[in-house]
Amino acid sequence: MGKTAAQRAAKHGLNAGQPRGGSPAAGTAPGPAPKSSPGLVVIAGVVTTLFLFWYLHLLVLGQLTQLADGLAMPDSMVFGYGEDHLAALRGAMDSDALGQLSYVHKTAGTLFPLVFGLTWLLIIGLNTQRRTLRWVLFSAPILFVVADLWENIAIDTALGAAELTAGDAALAGALTVARWILLGLSLVASVVSVFTRRAGRPPELVAQDKG
Repeated sequence: MGKTAAQRAAKHGLNAGQPRGGSPAAGTAPGPAPKSSPGLVVIAGVVTTLFLFWYLHLLVLGQLTQLADGLAMPDSMVFGYGEDHLAALRGAMDSDALGQLSYVHKTAGTLFPLVFGLTWLLIIGLNTQRRTLRWVLFSAPILFVVADLWENIAIDTALGAAELTAGDAALAGALTVARWILLGLSLVASVVSVFTRRAGRPPELVAQDKG
């Protein structure tokens, strides 16, 4: 006469009553499910942002200066420019060169602010617990994206118009300065979010991170 499952368990242990390769017994807690880490998304976004920054500002815009008699492209001028600089660019760049600059604005010049903005919003959102502070810090990358995309349009308008006006030149120059300022503020906002998160954590967790 065969032994019951309870008798086999008493003699050989709890697993004796289960078939090999079978599922765990009812009531047994399953193992922890794998979790996707948002940190991987942040790392991918930062790497992509750095690549786009290098490609746009250091490679492509640098190459376009060769088509403008060595004159700097407006996007790369941190401290802005005036009507005279845009007028000199209009005289030095032919229609093909202006078309290349406009194409850069529509491609890499659009991807960079969008990828940067989304990545920095994610960094700030993951590290900022207080809702009011989070939205204050959010404002920098959001305004950067708006200023950068608007700057692309303003520069193309000023360089491609039949006649360059002082208003178009002033708007483009102001947006260029604003985008660089907002880019710096966005970097500061991400640093603030990280430090405020660490400041609000229990001492034992901070010590564990250092260890």
